[in-house]
Amino acid sequence: MQPETVYINMKKVIVILSFLAAIGTAAQAQEKALPSKYTGSNTITLFDSTGVYVEETGLSHIVNHRRTLMNTHSGCAKNSTVKIDYDPLSAHCDIERVLVHRVSGGNTDTLVWPGRDGNRQVYDYIAPARMIYWGASQKMVEVGHLNPGDELEVWTYKKGYTYALLADGGQSTAGLNAAFAALPQDDARYVPPMRGHYYDIVPFWSTEPVMTKVYQLNIQDAKNVRYQVYNGKVDVRREAADEDGRSLYTFTKANIMPLKREPRAVANNDIECKLLLSTSPDWQAKSRWFFGVNEAYGSFQPTPDLKRKVDELLRAATTELDSISILTHWVADNMRYAGISMGEGEGFTLHSAAMNFTDRCGVCKDKASLLIAMLRAAGFKAYAAMTMAGERIDRIPADQFNHSVCAVQRRNGTFQLLDPTWVPNVRELWSSAEQQQGYLIGTAEGCDLMETPLSPAENHYLRIVGETTLDKEGTLIGTLTVTAEGQSDASVRSVFSARQSEWRANLELELLRIAPDAEILDIQHTDPDRYLEQPVSITYRFRIPRYAVVTKDAVIFTPLSARGIFSRAMGHMAFDLRPEERTQPFADRCSRLVDIRETVTLPFEPKQLHYPMVDGIADPVASFGCGIQLDGRTLSFGEQAVFSKRLYEAADWSTFRAVALNQKQLSETPLVLTK
Repeated sequence: MQPETVYINMKKVIVILSFLAAIGTAAQAQEKALPSKYTGSNTITLFDSTGVYVEETGLSHIVNHRRTLMNTHSGCAKNSTVKIDYDPLSAHCDIERVLVHRVSGGNTDTLVWPGRDGNRQVYDYIAPARMIYWGASQKMVEVGHLNPGDELEVWTYKKGYTYALLADGGQSTAGLNAAFAALPQDDARYVPPMRGHYYDIVPFWSTEPVMTKVYQLNIQDAKNVRYQVYNGKVDVRREAADEDGRSLYTFTKANIMPLKREPRAVANNDIECKLLLSTSPDWQAKSRWFFGVNEAYGSFQPTPDLKRKVDELLRAATTELDSISILTHWVADNMRYAGISMGEGEGFTLHSAAMNFTDRCGVCKDKASLLIAMLRAAGFKAYAAMTMAGERIDRIPADQFNHSVCAVQRRNGTFQLLDPTWVPNVRELWSSAEQQQGYLIGTAEGCDLMETPLSPAENHYLRIVGETTLDKEGTLIGTLTVTAEGQSDASVRSVFSARQSEWRANLELELLRIAPDAEILDIQHTDPDRYLEQPVSITYRFRIPRYAVVTKDAVIFTPLSARGIFSRAMGHMAFDLRPEERTQPFADRCSRLVDIRETVTLPFEPKQLHYPMVDGIADPVASFGCGIQLDGRTLSFGEQAVFSKRLYEAADWSTFRAVALNQKQLSETPLVLTK
């Protein structure tokens, strides 16, 4: 860290914080009589203030000032250090000052810029990472021991184009203009790749109470900022353009309380208050930029070796879809997931085909890049696309993306999405665990934001078929066959993800989990390595002593097929079904169909059948039906549950829950057959 750079940044901080002092004083007044609603939390943020100044190039300068009250020992422990994440290739950051206000009286002032008394070391180190090694760093200052009642006040400064998911404090336009009038000349690498533009995603929610949160943006009026507040209300104020043509936007929210999340709820940003800002005119502009930046870099230019591999792979292809499938699954299965940095441009530029084909490792964007290059080498029109796994993309064109995929244009002109990251050993070309998900294709003409469609439940069936016999001692003998397709196939097939020497044990455990006394006589299954040839199928031949209670007048048992074998493919059964109502939207892994059938030969011919009373459900959200028939000594049992989508509204819960409860009841309640 160069002293002169820090000194320049500190001048900016001092100018901005002269205004933020007013907010700090107000917050200190509030803390003396905290409302009871704040008392159960580990910490209370008294104020969280962020000021952003955007240059003509789009380079942003971000100053944050936050003051936090320690409420518990756990809160003290979590705040004993101050850490900031950043990427040195695209951002610069400084921890300017740390001040502890002691409850016992007095202050501990940690001045962290050079040349002052009480200077402490700012540790600057490579951030811990796993699987993705892009050179992210952290800066850290040790705060030391804190006690409940202490208050921690921190000033930080950043510049660059990494997301600044912070909040800000007020400041006059003139003051900010003056603060940033003289800028260093070596800031070119901090200019955002979509030059001249600015965007941000500001969460106005928190996992701990926040008494006051302010985000302020100083930007040229000509940039035409578009903004929208979602899932709540924020006070918005805009000051008209000054003599320099700059406007000041101030967004303020008070009394932010943590949301008690319901199990399996969608992402916080989809249900809690957030602010989106962007100067991009529309999604088409973002699409054209994404196309241009990767075409200019040459990400998809095939090499001679790559072209030879494509020709080799496609010798057996007979149709357009054959070729697409062969190339998609080759990339999915032959490129390891491990991110390495290529340096400048990492994170938004796709690595070159030459690098990806040689190294055979990368993250989602690199897998997509290699597939695009191979498809183009085969004569297809293929493009990079961006999406957001696990979270909604809203209409304001901020960078709401965390995943990269491929879009191939079919001969009929339609686009087909391909995801080589999510389909290793999966029969799909596009994972239906990503249905109802926004995406943007990068094209020369520019595309609008689109959403992946629903995938019909029958594309993801789980079928369990039993052929069994009960003898007079209650021993159950027979076979049970499990077949699956789509995402259900992927869930069942995961039993083979361990070493081959463990397959048999893992398969046995699936049956022993529901029938611990089972004697497994044989297991037959499809070849896990030839997953594209047919859906997974597993057949058990077994003997289970004392499975049923058999008397001279009755037989009492639960059909084995209904008891939840391979529940790993039935995500709905993992939900907590006790709450009768929900207030938050929720997510399952995928749409699915569960079809269970069993034919049981009984030890005698019963005259009466007593079975669990469950109602049929016919609803577009989810449906359920079951049937039990007696024909002499043969009992036929069947049930079918259908779940139509991945993302559900809170109002869908009653139907979703009723279907899952019906299946649960049939799995736990025995049939009683009497003479």
